[in-house]
Amino acid sequence: MTGQQNMLKMMSLKHLLVISLALNVGLISRVMEVSREEKHVKKVKDAAGSKTVSYSSFLPTSTAAPAAQDDGSIINLDHGDPTMYERYWQQMGDRTTVVISGWQLISYFSDVRNICWFLESAFANAIVRLHKQVGNAVTEGRHIVVGTGSTQLYQAVLYALCPENASEPMSVVSAAPFYSSYPLMTDFLKSGLYKWAGDAYKFSKDEPYIELVTSPNNPDGASRVAVVNRKQGILVHDLAYYWPQYTPISFPADHDIMLFTFSKSTGHAGTRLGWALVKDEEVAKRMTKYIELNTIGVSKDSQIRAAKILNHVADSIEHGPESKRSNNFFEFGYNLMALRWAQLRAAVHRSDLFSLPSFPSGTCRFSGHHFKPQPAFAWLKCERDIEDCESFLRCHKILTRGGKHFGVGPEYVRISMMARDEIFDRFTDRLSMINS
Repeated sequence: MTGQQNMLKMMSLKHLLVISLALNVGLISRVMEVSREEKHVKKVKDAAGSKTVSYSSFLPTSTAAPAAQDDGSIINLDHGDPTMYERYWQQMGDRTTVVISGWQLISYFSDVRNICWFLESAFANAIVRLHKQVGNAVTEGRHIVVGTGSTQLYQAVLYALCPENASEPMSVVSAAPFYSSYPLMTDFLKSGLYKWAGDAYKFSKDEPYIELVTSPNNPDGASRVAVVNRKQGILVHDLAYYWPQYTPISFPADHDIMLFTFSKSTGHAGTRLGWALVKDEEVAKRMTKYIELNTIGVSKDSQIRAAKILNHVADSIEHGPESKRSNNFFEFGYNLMALRWAQLRAAVHRSDLFSLPSFPSGTCRFSGHHFKPQPAFAWLKCERDIEDCESFLRCHKILTRGGKHFGVGPEYVRISMMARDEIFDRFTDRLSMINS
């Protein structure tokens, strides 16, 4: 063998050693990262379990026993159905039971002196009480308009803000990734008053517009502010997820129009209620008129039930958010979301095909917890050469909503974090097994 051949052989061996070392370092790093995530999951579980003696009854079954074997069935995490709250309300038993006699609540009217004449005073009082306790929204100097979920309120807001004699429909925009239902809801009625105009970052027309600011944002959980910022613009703030189980409450929101929904605050999606806090009286009147023409008001039965539930939540934190009482609703929600995000991040680290957004930590003025946002949805990105993340996960029988619905690329998907415990546990187990 010549000297040149020996040199080439030695160089090849060196290259192999370098490659082997790099792979081993990467593997060791990944194992350590997964180990850290798994320790964090255990830490979160232990912390949640130590809150009160009876708190363990609220925890997912996976904290007490090994998860059941994956049966290969379809896991549907497309919709944001908040069934994760079932366990809490089951534990509360009859504390929020409402009995309505047949003769009660027959009239269309609740209070004819109120702008929103179909708003039940008990529901309005409960809304104000809870917002003041949590500190997430200013209620003084606001009119409360109740709607059949925030979907109806959204339509009512667009109707209220658009002039009837405009020469063309007013543009409605939101920064991408935006809530996937905004374009559908805006254009569904084919109204001559307004039209969907897409991504706020790309809006350049010198004309009146409405900008939707969703914060925390659906789908990616980011804190948002307006991006167009022109004199002819009107802002609508969708604050459905500005509650202390999802994000640190840093200040009371103080905007002209703020939308909230019962489904994401307490988990009662089936009650179909939302409310708007509106500063301008004329806007509140026009919103009320829309709902009057659309559905002649909102169910009183739902409002009475919602008032009972909101007052229970307020009672559960009456002695302060750090109360050791086991029925503290927001403490339950905070711990459950912390556990789920720890599980999901551990699963993503075990796999090598996905990534999640990172969030800055903040101190919650309500609870005192210092934590990173733990949104109701996970904004998952497929890495490597996976071009369509929604289709890729569907092949593994995981149903999600792809990025194209939110105004961005197909490498992203939105995943609901609010499914029942056993479904979410099965999802994270399955996700962790998917790798290259």
